[in-house]
Order: sequence, then C-alpha cells, then structure tokens
Amino acid sequence: MSFFSALFGGRGAAKSKTEKVADPVEYKGYLIRAAPYKNNGHYQTAGIIEREIDGVKKEHRFIRADAYASYDDALTFTVNKARQIIDLQGERMFQ
Repeated sequence: MSFFSALFGGRGAAKSKTEKVADPVEYKGYLIRAAPYKNNGHYQTAGIIEREIDGVKKEHRFIRADAYASYDDALTFTVNKARQIIDLQGERMFQ
C-alpha cells in the first residue's frame, strides 16, 4: 500500500516530491502524466492518463510491475505504456 501512498499523495508523498517531476505529454487528446517512483532501489512504472469527457475530467491511474534502475528509463517506458493503454482501450479505461 505504501507505493500507492507515495504515488498518489499519502504519507510517503514527501519522499516522492524529491524526484524529478515529468512534464505532461499529450497523445491523441489524452494527457499523460508519468509518475515513476522509487521502490527498493529501482523506479516503478506508474502514471496517470487524463481526458475531459463531456466537461468532466476523467483519470485512469496505473502501476505496472516493470522497474528500472534509472528515472529516465522508467519515465520513457511509462509514457510508452500509457500510449499503449490509450491505443488498446481508449475511453473504455474510464468505465
């Protein structure tokens, strides 16, 4: 549960704020916010996909088992994974 807290603002949030903050990436009308976090010495793949639908902001948060030694590698993979999720699921991810 601690990795969810670190990623999404729980007790471990102060530690995650020391990491570099990734700029949002727009892809096919969606906004991708990559948020890899440090876990056991590696960076865990995690992020948020956002889109406004009928005036309502929708979010899909995801965490994957993939981990990387460098933040930049985790960041690149997270954005690519988010693009794959968008291509495969589209707006169904918000249901």
